[in-house]
Amino acid sequence: MKALIIEKSDAQPTYHLAKVVDIPKPETLENNQALLEINAVSLNHRELWIRKGQYPGIVFGSVMGADCVGKVADIKGSSPKNLQIGDRVVVMPSVGWDKDPRGPEEAYYILGGSHAGGVFSEYFVADQENIFKAPDHLSDEEAAALPLAGLTAFRAVFTKGQVAQDQIVLITGIGGGVALQALMFAIAIGAKVFVTSSSDEKIAKAVRLGAAGGVNYKDPKWGQALLNLTGGVLFDAVIDGAGGDGPKTFTRILRLGGIIVSYGMTVKPQVDYTMAAVLRNIEIRGSTMGSRLEFQQMLEFVSKHKLRPIVSQVWRGLELSEHAFEAMKTGSQFGKLVVSVKNPSRL
Repeated sequence: MKALIIEKSDAQPTYHLAKVVDIPKPETLENNQALLEINAVSLNHRELWIRKGQYPGIVFGSVMGADCVGKVADIKGSSPKNLQIGDRVVVMPSVGWDKDPRGPEEAYYILGGSHAGGVFSEYFVADQENIFKAPDHLSDEEAAALPLAGLTAFRAVFTKGQVAQDQIVLITGIGGGVALQALMFAIAIGAKVFVTSSSDEKIAKAVRLGAAGGVNYKDPKWGQALLNLTGGVLFDAVIDGAGGDGPKTFTRILRLGGIIVSYGMTVKPQVDYTMAAVLRNIEIRGSTMGSRLEFQQMLEFVSKHKLRPIVSQVWRGLELSEHAFEAMKTGSQFGKLVVSVKNPSRL
């Protein structure tokens, strides 16, 4: 079967190879496992950091990727979830975290490029407890776009951000998969959501999706511009994937006791938490991915509200994955980048 692996590049050590190779198809299942035939996968920035050598625990030669949708091709053992051969499913994008809201209970790995093998392949074996039926209203491309971004956003918005109806929320860096999912979740719960971006076009697209407004963070007074949009009303929470100097501004625009949820630091890997934030009782809460329980809750929320992940572009065939990586490097996408694993002749 074909699979996309991470391979160390000696010629270009700052950008490793993502290489399509033939590897043996899994033939033997352990008890309570299932064999999945993969329909589609989607990229996350994590895969790009792995290729740049900027992610911990890289295992060269391992299959990449954490996000997929597929169908059950074989099952061994009784299925407590009543999974049947032919069911369309998504996979929990990590292992080692069951339900503790504070953090993983054991050794924790995100799928792909690590000690936990990835899903960028034609077939994948998973424990049945980590397999969930895909929401019926989603296409394969949308379902493939959901797992990692959806779980990360769900935990950031609800578990850590405590976002509720009628709150005022800021989501930074709109256009990425997690930020867009966070926008949808917060709007669905009845919050009033504002966004930031360096692209006025992305802000306009977010407004069409339901955001109340947004500002370009290249404006040196973007914090005041946000308060102008809210009429001076302070924010309850910020869902942030950028880091850098953002918290300095967040401290000025958040209410007393406001919450900053940091799920990533794409600008630089540190933030300044000042005494001003302490005096205002503002909290910074780190948040990454989530538990199996939160994943189940996220899927139920998506099904209940009929939410659809935004798919920016689709490529047909694992061999075209490099095109998806090149698109991600430009940062121009609005939504997720998806690769169909099926042979185009079978679509």
